[in-house]
Amino acid sequence: MAACMRRICGAGLLKSNHGIVLQQANKYSSSSTWTKSQKALCTTAGVLAGGVAALWYTLDRSVQAKDLILHPPEQDWPHKGLLSTFDHASLRRGYEVYKQVCAACHSMQYVRYRELIGVTHTEEEAKAEAAEIMVEDGPDDTGAMFKRPGKLADSFPSPYPNEAAARAANNGAYPPDLSYVTAARHGGEDYVFALLTGYCDPPAGVEMQEGQYFNPYFLGGAIGMAQALYNESAEYTDGTPASASQLAKDVASFLRWCSEPEHDTRKRTGLKALTMISVFFAVTLFWKRHQWSSLKSTKIMYVPRKKM
Repeated sequence: MAACMRRICGAGLLKSNHGIVLQQANKYSSSSTWTKSQKALCTTAGVLAGGVAALWYTLDRSVQAKDLILHPPEQDWPHKGLLSTFDHASLRRGYEVYKQVCAACHSMQYVRYRELIGVTHTEEEAKAEAAEIMVEDGPDDTGAMFKRPGKLADSFPSPYPNEAAARAANNGAYPPDLSYVTAARHGGEDYVFALLTGYCDPPAGVEMQEGQYFNPYFLGGAIGMAQALYNESAEYTDGTPASASQLAKDVASFLRWCSEPEHDTRKRTGLKALTMISVFFAVTLFWKRHQWSSLKSTKIMYVPRKKM
């Protein structure tokens, strides 16, 4: 009787175990089905995201192709590297090109003479540069406006008193402010360099109106600014040969610095941050391995009890 009960109980337990196994199998099957659904959903989302990204890239390139008839080639600028900084000798020469050539038509109202200190000029040199201009100030004690020499806090002077005067002097074209021109143009300093060196004769069938010049890098090809840079059109104080390409390179670098004066400081700060993060990561990794070493090196052994 006892043997029969044991058989029955064993069979019931086996049946019960089979039931558990089946339930677990069903559970795993449903889990596997849900995982497949998730994979399908993720795949669909990835395809949609890729399609949107491709559409955005295509539209962006089409807009760029419309804005620029000819894309400026990329130049090997000394500040393009991950940890590279501006060539400050080139920046000083670029300021000289702007002062001698570009300042006759273009303003830089968002750049002040004090920002040149430690970048292109010493403090005394920057003061001397600022003192060369006359700034309208006032009113004085009598209520009248007066002229005074420039100070370090003054911005670069504008060649025209207002926009109407600027357009009247340039056949209706308004010379843009150059403070942030490299940040506002697709291609940055590459665009500025290509524009300054890209003047050429118009192709057959293209006629320029009076006061217009052909430049394939400018929107529409017709630009109201005449070619400004020629060989020896400016003079460097350091004796560098002033070829047209050298002038364009230096002034493009200077305009890039004007658009991003914190460039060198940002990269220097980033290098310091990466160094500190690397040190902290190494210390954290060592601490983690030290804390878990006792647990990971522990061995669990089963020693059966010997029968007496």
